[in-house]
Amino acid sequence: MAVQLIESPEGPRVHIPLNLKRTSGRKRIISQEESDSRALGNNHCIAYRNAMLIAIARGFRWRKLLDECRYMSIRQMADDLGVAAPYMSRLIRLTFLAPDIIEAIVDGREPDGMSIERLRRPMPMLWEKQRAMISPVR
Repeated sequence: MAVQLIESPEGPRVHIPLNLKRTSGRKRIISQEESDSRALGNNHCIAYRNAMLIAIARGFRWRKLLDECRYMSIRQMADDLGVAAPYMSRLIRLTFLAPDIIEAIVDGREPDGMSIERLRRPMPMLWEKQRAMISPVR
């Protein structure tokens, strides 16, 4: 699965190919690799990876709403959507991760010990520093 960095007149965009799957009446975000893994019967770590994918997807969705000026602030959006503003801010920060780090997470190549809690911590804006902080990505 290839995460793509797309340059556009509105600014850079990150495209993450994901699928929606309905299970137990709920929609879930899954990667193609996860779909293949399920077909092979490898269900370990799926919930853990799914939490990271959901967090990244939510961050991109909320950032898009801000970029489109549908909301004037994170506080306004959080109040309207019934989400805690600090939580929303942490997930929006995930959208500033280097594309190769996001791709590694989506593809299941994140380093051992990687967790959503670790991703929510403050991260440098420079991609090289992010890579050094998170490496080695396997």
